Amino acid sequence: MCGIVAYVGHREASSIIVNGLRRLEYRGYDSAGLSLIHDEKINIFKKEGKVSELESILSGDALRSNTGIGHTRWATHGEPSDKNAHPHSSASGKISLVHNGIIENYSALKQELSGKGYEFYSDTDTEVLVNLIEDIQKQDDCSLPEAVRRALNAVVGAYAIVAMSADRPDQLVAARKGSPLVVGVGDGEFFFASDATPIVEYTKEVVYLNDFEIAVIAEGNLAM
Repeated sequence: MCGIVAYVGHREASSIIVNGLRRLEYRGYDSAGLSLIHDEKINIFKKEGKVSELESILSGDALRSNTGIGHTRWATHGEPSDKNAHPHSSASGKISLVHNGIIENYSALKQELSGKGYEFYSDTDTEVLVNLIEDIQKQDDCSLPEAVRRALNAVVGAYAIVAMSADRPDQLVAARKGSPLVVGVGDGEFFFASDATPIVEYTKEVVYLNDFEIAVIAEGNLAM
């Protein structure tokens, strides 16, 4: 059972995400990771093993970030390893994604993207999805939320996802189908998580996403 934690607000995102991932350890996992936006760049830290092993590699200015996404992974596509751990990034490194669930048609999507010149560095369906989102955004010149919506229309399977872009450090985009995801609404800050466990420490206002629903946090507001 994979776990998701994400944050955007005025606090240090890394500590909130790591604490949240620790609270989701009961779900079972084989690797952990997080992405943080700092100086308009996405920095990814991920490690096979426990959350404590992830903590051991967290260092540097990248931790001074108010926006991030984190994940604990239970292997489905690809063996447990650093390269298969989430988050995954797009080819440009501009978009980062965490994902619970299984994309059933990932092989066909991967083949299509490979034909366009995309290269893949993991064995996961998630890396396929984040590159599909980037490809749509480039082709259609659309926003990240719109690219996510269009990409998910092409997906067969179950998912809970949270995506972010280095171009919009104030924005998180989340969606679900068949895999739980909740939004925590705080005072000028927002949280996403697989369940309310990582959120209750910070806010009692929790919104549960419905299937096929997309939630967008941008400029301090939540739209669903």
